[in-house]
Amino acid sequence: MCSLRGFLHEFLIVYSVTDSTCMLALQGSSDPGVLEVNQEVLPIPPVSKMAKVEGCIQMYEEIYRMKGRERLRQRQEQQEQMVRAAYDMAREQLKRFDEMKELKRRQEIQELREVMEKSLKETQGQQEKLKEEHRHRAKILNLKLREAEQQRQRQEEQERLRREEGQERLRRLYSIQEELLQLNQQIDPNYKHKDLPKIDLSAYSNRGNQICGLVSGLIRTSSEVEAKNWCFPSQMDVANTEQALKEMRGLISSMQQEIAAAVEEKKRKDEQEKKQKQEELLKKQQAEAQTPAPAQPSGGKQQKKALSVKAGEGTMKWYQQLQDAAAQCAAAFSAMSHSKDSEVKKIRMELQKAVTIPVSQISTIAGSQLRQIFDKLNNLLSGKPVQSVGETVLVTQHPQGLDFVHYKLAEKFVKQGEEEVASHRESAFPIALVISGIWEVHPRVGELFLAHLHKKCPYSVPFYPAYKEGASMEEYQRMLGYLVQDSKMEEEDHFLKRMSGLIRLYAALIQLRWPYGNKQGAHPHGLSYGWCWLAQMLNMEPLVVVTATLLYDFLEVCGHALMKQYHCQFWKLLLLMQENYIPRYDGCVWDGK
Repeated sequence: MCSLRGFLHEFLIVYSVTDSTCMLALQGSSDPGVLEVNQEVLPIPPVSKMAKVEGCIQMYEEIYRMKGRERLRQRQEQQEQMVRAAYDMAREQLKRFDEMKELKRRQEIQELREVMEKSLKETQGQQEKLKEEHRHRAKILNLKLREAEQQRQRQEEQERLRREEGQERLRRLYSIQEELLQLNQQIDPNYKHKDLPKIDLSAYSNRGNQICGLVSGLIRTSSEVEAKNWCFPSQMDVANTEQALKEMRGLISSMQQEIAAAVEEKKRKDEQEKKQKQEELLKKQQAEAQTPAPAQPSGGKQQKKALSVKAGEGTMKWYQQLQDAAAQCAAAFSAMSHSKDSEVKKIRMELQKAVTIPVSQISTIAGSQLRQIFDKLNNLLSGKPVQSVGETVLVTQHPQGLDFVHYKLAEKFVKQGEEEVASHRESAFPIALVISGIWEVHPRVGELFLAHLHKKCPYSVPFYPAYKEGASMEEYQRMLGYLVQDSKMEEEDHFLKRMSGLIRLYAALIQLRWPYGNKQGAHPHGLSYGWCWLAQMLNMEPLVVVTATLLYDFLEVCGHALMKQYHCQFWKLLLLMQENYIPRYDGCVWDGK
């Protein structure tokens, strides 16, 4: 600034610039700032030259200051514009960068999505493929499982049939052994033929004991194998035992022939002795008739009052009504029984199996199965379909099917008493339970059961059949309850065993009720019938051995139940039996024990 001032001072001195020149110079200037200064300076009054110069200097200083300010402002504006331009450019570049970054991100997302979709499609394809393979394998597996199940069912059915056949063979072995033992008792020389001392049966007895020992050993071996391996005797074992039975029957036949000859000889001698005794007795009676009878002493012992030998009229009427009902039922299905049609025969056989198989399965070890057996029989009698040996059976398949099933079921129950209860006394209770349950729901079966029972065992009425004139001895023996085959009556021991089984079943029936039935009503055939039977038995003359056996079995089974029901009356009845009834047995000695 000082140099400028000196320059201006020299300039003014050298050229002596006047005020007008300065004004012209100022006027010729195009700078608006100078004009403004000129306009402002014009009113200033004239001053000295130095003052003017000084004023010009100040003016130029002011002018340059103003120019500097103007240039500074322009530079600032230019800088601001440049900054603004740079900011705008940077902002636009940042936007482009963000857009580029967003674009790359979206592209990456799109690529990732495409990759994921591709992977998902591949995964879905694999899943579909795996599902298809799984379905195929499942189908194959189901087929294999179905085949395995069918195979298992076939094996179970074969095993069941094998067991049933094995059990039937085992029962056959037991029955053969029982018959062998009974036949062997007939061979015992010290048991039946004490009155024939001249006959030596030791050889028969030894051979019979050998046969019984062989059969017992065979059955024992079969039972041990059965217990260990669940096996049953083979058909060969049954054939061997049947052969042994045949040999035993041959021994019995030979022994009987030998005995018959001795008996005939003894009979001839006995007839001669009897004839002599009759002649002597006749002579003695003639002598007594001519001699007057002595007077009876007043203190003599009175004879026993005679008891009846027949049942009461009410009892016989009831017995006849039951037999008539059984005959009517048998006549109702007679057409079905005698039909030759193959379809009717098949239905009859299926109904027979549906009745006999469940009843045969009742035993002392089948307590958990009694409900199933009862339900099966109840459904059959109610007309519902039941399964029997793989077949569906209905009583409605034939119009006479229900009568047939009623009759056969009652008959099978009685047969179980003859066979099962006679061999295994404890089985009377489970069989009686099922009979009681069926009787409550189907009373006709109970009536038919009594009819069959009375026919097989007339002593269960009680009834002692009398001999009718004109009837054969075989018919009379059948009326008494004996089995007669080929004009040969069964042995006394076997007969008593059957009667014992039947009376035990009857005694169990009158005191038991089906536990799953309706217990609100009275027992269909309760203890009152047992009390009447016992009272009627004691009012009839006893039969040797038979009456004692039946009374013993009856009281052993239901004596306790009668004592609980009738208390003192029952004890009175027992006292009457001890003091008045038992001494009536001929040849019995009663010591009060």
